[in-house]
Amino acid sequence: MGSIEAMAARCSNWGRWGEDDVLGTLNFVDDAKRVEAAGLVRTGRTFSLAQAFDTNGPQNGWRRRTNPVHTMTDTGTEAEFGDQGFPHGFGGADDVIAMPLQCSTQWDGLGHIFDRGRAWNGRRAGSVVTSDGDQVTGIETAAAHVVSRGVLLDVGRALAPQLNLEHPELPDGFAITPEHLQATIESQGASAAVGRGDILLIRTGQYARTRRHGWGAYAGGPAPGLSFDAAPWLHEREVAAVATDTWGFEVRPNEFDDAFQPLHQIVIPHMGLFIGEMWNLDELAADCAAEGRYEFLLSAPPLPITGAVGSPLNPIALK
Repeated sequence: MGSIEAMAARCSNWGRWGEDDVLGTLNFVDDAKRVEAAGLVRTGRTFSLAQAFDTNGPQNGWRRRTNPVHTMTDTGTEAEFGDQGFPHGFGGADDVIAMPLQCSTQWDGLGHIFDRGRAWNGRRAGSVVTSDGDQVTGIETAAAHVVSRGVLLDVGRALAPQLNLEHPELPDGFAITPEHLQATIESQGASAAVGRGDILLIRTGQYARTRRHGWGAYAGGPAPGLSFDAAPWLHEREVAAVATDTWGFEVRPNEFDDAFQPLHQIVIPHMGLFIGEMWNLDELAADCAAEGRYEFLLSAPPLPITGAVGSPLNPIALK
């Protein structure tokens, strides 16, 4: 395992799409790629890949992240008693929600992580994200671009036999290496090939285990995830984005004793890679395994929240 500095240099995309670029690896998704992805829809089956957004969600307050607070501002009670002020018996319900943008299924934007004070494409972190938000790579810049071929690598299911796992779920602390990713592709077959412009979904199985046993330390605690050594693999395949069913994408505890989320430190500010976390991949994974087909059209746009460095979403896989 190399140093963070050496890996950053090896996997850098700085300047690749010009000094003004705001899309990073989403540049790999072009019109032809979306046409290819649309051709993967054969049955019309749809799968929501979102976890729930409610007060019973995964957060425990760590890093000042809380679960959504949903409040009704108008209800059927007010309508029944005529307290809403509308004529002719008209009534309705309204509500509001307060939540961190990264409290459940979400994208990390390009302004989310810095390396030594530098943001994506080598920009000064302080010139990108200010108290007014991300002035350059705000998540709204990606709103129309996150539609492509999705491919699921169900690593938990693929490695279960050789690891003698009771369930198709990798144990916490398991580091997914390039060799594990390749073994999963070989196990799943041709439809699992990963290439330029793909949105890669990696199922560890941790979310399934969490739903069975309770949230516990899901938010920020030990977890299976990508190894630091997976960075060149992602870089060489020119994937557009990667999402997992875990809180933090990479293996936890991290592989460097004195680092925090070192893979994030490479792939976001240096590669320009969009990272999805806390996705619900279980229903899709079961269908892919039953059909033997692991590719699909994936529509996963962030909310166009001006200046945000992340966004909740409801990703939809269409098969």
